[in-house]
Amino acid sequence: MQHSLDLSPSAPPNQTNLPQGVAYTDGACSGNPGPGGWAFVVNIKGQTTREGSGGTTATTNNRMELTAVIELLRNLQGPHAVTIHTDSQYVMKGFTEWLPGWRRKGWRTAQGKPVENRDLWEAMLAAALPHKLSWVWVKGHAGNPLNERADTLAVAAIPK
Repeated sequence: MQHSLDLSPSAPPNQTNLPQGVAYTDGACSGNPGPGGWAFVVNIKGQTTREGSGGTTATTNNRMELTAVIELLRNLQGPHAVTIHTDSQYVMKGFTEWLPGWRRKGWRTAQGKPVENRDLWEAMLAAALPHKLSWVWVKGHAGNPLNERADTLAVAAIPK
């Protein structure tokens, strides 16, 4: 299932002629919390595939999933139309369904609690502004080659 959402106050200019991309992101954690890694694999039409990864010593899986998307968006040079494939319902639903409500409610959940990982959600929003994003959820560890590649990179990036 594919989702798209424009959260910017006004759409970025010239969104109809943006370079098209397909990306896969993943986060991994050894213990939750524990040391974790993040990764992305992106192919921009007409260019070669690029990969990125990194890790940190004390984190959660959700933080690594969010960081993977943030780093993907920060590594795009100029505005792009990107379809992001993720195996994280938290990331996809958070961005496409929950985020507008959180913002309206002053970064509070439907239960009135502070939104977890607000710092990363805000960073993702800022990184997403110049882009047109579509989202696709993929089942993790189900043999999708690019999702598996992102997973391998994220696990390899976990600090030992």
